[in-house]
Amino acid sequence: MNRLSPPPFASLQDVRRAINWAISTRRSVRAFLSKPVSHEEIESILDVARFSASGVNMQPWHVHVVTGEVKTRLSAAIKEVDNDPVRSLGLEDPYDYYPREWVTPYLDRRRKVGWSLYGLLGIEKGDKERMHFQHGRNYSFFDAPVGLFFTIDRVMGVGSLLDTGMFLQNVMIAARGHGLHTCPQAAFLKFHRVISSVLQIPENQMLVCGMSLGYADENSLENTLITEREPVRAFTTFHRDNKETTK
Repeated sequence: MNRLSPPPFASLQDVRRAINWAISTRRSVRAFLSKPVSHEEIESILDVARFSASGVNMQPWHVHVVTGEVKTRLSAAIKEVDNDPVRSLGLEDPYDYYPREWVTPYLDRRRKVGWSLYGLLGIEKGDKERMHFQHGRNYSFFDAPVGLFFTIDRVMGVGSLLDTGMFLQNVMIAARGHGLHTCPQAAFLKFHRVISSVLQIPENQMLVCGMSLGYADENSLENTLITEREPVRAFTTFHRDNKETTK
């Protein structure tokens, strides 16, 4: 791929529309069709995603792709632990993905997306059995045919987590170009030892995130959930010269 090549469309407006479409239609899909995704498609997505930015071009990410029998075996191993209260008690993430203390507005947003999903599925507050079942669907990759795990070397710093996050975004956006959807999943983190054991991931590699990849089941209730995003003015501060005016 020539990184200095001109845009593939007749106008920059067409380029902008395509990019904006891919970014804005990316969403976390929680129900997939069994329709297979070819090895060539997976490799094509990763081949584009590899052009992600990284500090001093370290490219710290490593990707583990699971399909078929390996994916089935891994799901079974995770669910065996997840369904055992004794074995799952005390499992810890390899790093702090979420804050140790939740505060507003982040707690409010977390609750909203959780109860919006459960509301769609008719899961009432306090129904721990159905909550556990729904959360456990993470570990079957929401029936997607492809699972991805992203790792970095344990010697890397926080910056490499940021770099890998940008790489993940590239993967998800590139997937849209193939008509595919994704779901990035921090839910896998506490099972990092199980995942490393089944996939024989070297000890020096730390799990950063999991992801489901496939064709969305557009008829599922789960996939009618569209989460809200804050407007630009809510998270942006423009530092302007006092003489500047806006119209």
